[in-house]
Amino acid sequence: MQVSVETTQGLERRLTITVPAESVDSAVKARLQQLAKTQRINGFRPGKVPVSVIKKRFGKAVRQEVAGDVMQRHFYEAIMQEKINPAGMPSFDLTKDEDGQDLEFAATFEIYPEIEVKGVSEIEVEKPVVEIKAKDLNDMMKTLQKQHATFKEVKRKAKEGDKVTIDFVGTIDGEEFDGGKAEDFPLELGKGQMIPGFEDPLVGAKTGDEVVAKVTFPEDYHAEALKGKDAEFKITVKKVDGLDLPKVDDEFAKLFGVEEGGVEALKEEVKKNMQRELDQTLKSKLKENVIAGLLEKNSLDLPAALVEQEVNALREQAKQRFAQQGQQANMPELPADLFTDNAKRRVSVGLLLGEIIKQKELKVDEARVDALIEQTASAYEDPSEVIEYYKNNQELLQQIQNLALEEQAIDAILEEANVTEVKKSFDEVMNKKA
Repeated sequence: MQVSVETTQGLERRLTITVPAESVDSAVKARLQQLAKTQRINGFRPGKVPVSVIKKRFGKAVRQEVAGDVMQRHFYEAIMQEKINPAGMPSFDLTKDEDGQDLEFAATFEIYPEIEVKGVSEIEVEKPVVEIKAKDLNDMMKTLQKQHATFKEVKRKAKEGDKVTIDFVGTIDGEEFDGGKAEDFPLELGKGQMIPGFEDPLVGAKTGDEVVAKVTFPEDYHAEALKGKDAEFKITVKKVDGLDLPKVDDEFAKLFGVEEGGVEALKEEVKKNMQRELDQTLKSKLKENVIAGLLEKNSLDLPAALVEQEVNALREQAKQRFAQQGQQANMPELPADLFTDNAKRRVSVGLLLGEIIKQKELKVDEARVDALIEQTASAYEDPSEVIEYYKNNQELLQQIQNLALEEQAIDAILEEANVTEVKKSFDEVMNKKA
């Protein structure tokens, strides 16, 4: 086998491979002989069909089949011989293929770029330091109260967070318009359900009040006839309902599955959940900062094949999300442009972290793997069952091992980077996340 390597452009390579004639011809002959034993042709007994007859009838197809096998096999032998690392599947071009002559073909493909990770010691990373305080816990308890609150009619002026029941009629230049009228319409103030300005006169109104809202429909409003138009709504307040918060007691704790220990036990459980979410958020934020710094210092020439693979993966994930929301029916193919930038970023990150793992000779830390699995399992009712499931599912376990190795690479970068700790409040960090 003769091999020549040519750089066509960027990361693209072209191998021209020559395979000796006897190697190809003998493979064709062997396959024709095997075919002769199984083919049934009129005038010949089963298994007694002459190879010459088989060759005349099937020779061209058999040679094409053999040529395909030969190209696949010798391509892999060639890249091992030349110590080349392809970044995707090759395209084959059969240039010479005649009986009794050497077979010649070209394989075109991309290789992985040579990577030299630079500027790690120059990366500036902000590391938030957060402590969950009593106020944070109290705020979370109030949030839980609101989640289980009910509305109850009140005899006072409406405020943000209340629900009002209203009748309204909308006019433009004194004329009513389609869709601008409703009766017994429930509206929760502060949710932004209506166009800007509609709620303004309702805050401070009480049952029986009649108010007027002067608004301008947005230029991007869904109804063409109303875009950018000034309108006036006459609104009658028929009822005001305020939030009726449940009392925080043992019965309230039971709503969250806390049967023993009452409110104090509930608070302990809530704080534990807050800490878990905070830790995960801080870890994700720190990782984002490290990766952003790494990408800023390192620009890579990316193989188009890898970017295309990542685009397809992201597109498939999007399809699955739409399917879960019941929106997949008759949905057109999502264009690659929607995913290209994200795909390029992910490929760059993967190559850079992979090089760090290689340079540092990092191996999967099984203790970290166990910790990641336990962290995931802690959010479930029966953590031991989830841990067992992960340990016995090779695909899921491999994903966790890859994540652990990625975290180890991030830690290796942090050891060299300039890390500045910044104190932040729980609300600041988690609200930013939201």
